[in-house]
Amino acid sequence: MSELFDEVDEEVRREQLKKLWDRYSIYIIGLMVLIVAGVGGWRGYQYLEAQKAAEAGAAFEKAAELSEQSKHAEAEAAFNALAANAPSGYRTLARLRAAAEAAARDPKAAVKLYDDIAADRSVGSEQQALARIRAAGLVLDSASYADMQQRLEASAAPGSTFRHTAREMLALSAWRNGDTAAARKWLDAIAEDGETPPGLRSRAEALQALLPPVAKS
Repeated sequence: MSELFDEVDEEVRREQLKKLWDRYSIYIIGLMVLIVAGVGGWRGYQYLEAQKAAEAGAAFEKAAELSEQSKHAEAEAAFNALAANAPSGYRTLARLRAAAEAAARDPKAAVKLYDDIAADRSVGSEQQALARIRAAGLVLDSASYADMQQRLEASAAPGSTFRHTAREMLALSAWRNGDTAAARKWLDAIAEDGETPPGLRSRAEALQALLPPVAKS
């Protein structure tokens, strides 16, 4: 008897499933088509992005080779083309390299390019900081200490990636502009930072020796 009931239950379940299929089969099939199309589209997008990245990488290497051959104008044009058309990962690198190539012919133009990168919020914070450092390096011999301070003080803060270079440039700028108190401040920051590179520490000690002694009260 229980087997009969089981057969009846099975038949009822089949009938219910058939009704559900008849009612919703078009939606189920449509959903499956959408899933397959979505996966295919995503795979296609990934393939195209990989192709673009590979092409950008090859173009970047060619531009770098032009730079190594001292063909700065050609290298700058190649990097500018990448900055305009490459995927985002290469775009900022290309902008930085284009600015470096521009520095060979027109330092003021290069500073402007670096400043544009530093002010671009779509660029990563590390790349912005690097652009500030490189721009400051180009104006170190001519800028006022106030200008250098505006450019670099944030980068000189504890924990900043480029703090060592920023502090050295600030110390040099202060010394060049006759602000011994500011120079001593940055030289002390260099000396007190346990992660200061040895070469930079030696240069800071040499500059410290050029400063007049602190007046005793």
